[in-house]
Amino acid sequence: MAEQRSDAPLLGSPSGRLPDFKQSVKLKYVKLGYHYLITHGMYLFLTPLVFLVAAQLSTFSLDDLHDLWDHLRFNLVSVILCSTLLVFLSTVYFLTRPRPVYLLDFACYKPEDARKCTRQLFMERSRTTGSFTEENLVFQRRILERSGLGEDTYLPEAVLCDPPNPCMAEARKEARDVMFGAIDELLAKTDVKPKDIGILIVNCSLFNPTPSLSAMVVNHYKLRGNVVSYNLGGMGCSAGLISMDLAKNLLQVYPSSYALVISMENITLNWYFGNNRSMLVSNCLFRMGGAAILLSNKRSDRGRSKYQLVHTFRTHKGADDKCFGCVTQEEDGNGKIGVSLSKDLMGVAGDALKTNITTLGPLVLPMSEHLIFLATLVAKKVFKMKIKPYIPDFKLAFEHFCIHAGGRAVLDELEKNLQLSEWHMEPSRMTLYRFGNTSSSSLWYELAYAEGKGRIKKRDRIWQIAFGSGFKCNSAVWRALRTVNPGKEKNPWMDEIDAFPVSVPKVAAL
Repeated sequence: MAEQRSDAPLLGSPSGRLPDFKQSVKLKYVKLGYHYLITHGMYLFLTPLVFLVAAQLSTFSLDDLHDLWDHLRFNLVSVILCSTLLVFLSTVYFLTRPRPVYLLDFACYKPEDARKCTRQLFMERSRTTGSFTEENLVFQRRILERSGLGEDTYLPEAVLCDPPNPCMAEARKEARDVMFGAIDELLAKTDVKPKDIGILIVNCSLFNPTPSLSAMVVNHYKLRGNVVSYNLGGMGCSAGLISMDLAKNLLQVYPSSYALVISMENITLNWYFGNNRSMLVSNCLFRMGGAAILLSNKRSDRGRSKYQLVHTFRTHKGADDKCFGCVTQEEDGNGKIGVSLSKDLMGVAGDALKTNITTLGPLVLPMSEHLIFLATLVAKKVFKMKIKPYIPDFKLAFEHFCIHAGGRAVLDELEKNLQLSEWHMEPSRMTLYRFGNTSSSSLWYELAYAEGKGRIKKRDRIWQIAFGSGFKCNSAVWRALRTVNPGKEKNPWMDEIDAFPVSVPKVAAL
């Protein structure tokens, strides 16, 4: 029997805790964040200057303008030089200015009702496989009771059937169902033709067949021959935001392009049939799902787009051995493959998250928060005062938070450390309850929930944040370009949105 680790952490276990963000804020991350602020400081400096010049010009009379014209006529060389410099600087500005990235729309896959897996059905299927000891069946039941998952999550047919049938053909079927289901809905919503797509990015951590998933999409939709395609694997639950960052950079290079991003995970070949407890938790939390997102750099698309991408920021802790090894796909003592979660996972996630938000803060927080934060930092570092570092109020920077629904314990700790309200956490908690941990696509189910509730208003700011193996923590910041009318939306929540939110007890006994 495989080794059992009763101290397995976990995302689903309330015993795991993120570190208190107020205990330490490393100065190098603060400096990095303020470096980004100063890098963009030219715009802060030039904006009031432009207003001052405009105000001064508004005071000119016709006589003043006539005198100025006479002066310029007799200084032709100066006028030509100044005009040339002005044209040159304007050209440089417009050539180096990054292209805006718009999100036209997105779609989340909702499996058919036959794929629904109640918690009781999960336990029945786990028992009938004969793979798990009685002690580990009890362990899985305890995880489920505390996981925050409801009774309507989804699992692929190959896992639900009796006996299970994990094979390559079934894994490909699951991938096709998820990807094509989401893409079909997205193309119908946006009226974009497959031949118009110039960039394709697919991320799936644990299933990487040959031909690749991106090639499956190209073949099915007959995308054009010069499509720029990427297939990202092994990058964990934050890979969706890595895909966003990659798409953003590619859209700076390829003008007048559409980028299709697909975020998903594959369950069929990654169900663990052993008795190592550190590998059993993923069975209890991960569920079937995926999302397709369409981005554009065409300024003509701004009027019909939902959001504009403001920032992407990535933090990678892979240089540290403890961080690198805290989530690992490996064989157990009996040769059965699973994803092992280290007992250090919560601490590693907290450190990566702290680094990410400390660096992102200067780009998004209002000046009042900068001043309080700096004053607290100076008092602590320079005057050696024994005070806790000030944790900025990110509710002043964002109206909506989409936090990866990795597990209940993570959501609880983030709510406490970022001082968020139940309202802010509702999209993440309800996504975990209704769909489970759908890996990198969970952020889009959360945004779809906010849209379904009619919460997205024009100019609202949304913060998506996720973390995954490696270890990585990634953020994306969006600004709503229009108010989203839930009455015109089609997403996986709409036929049941009025039933949410629901109360999720700390322990829901089976």
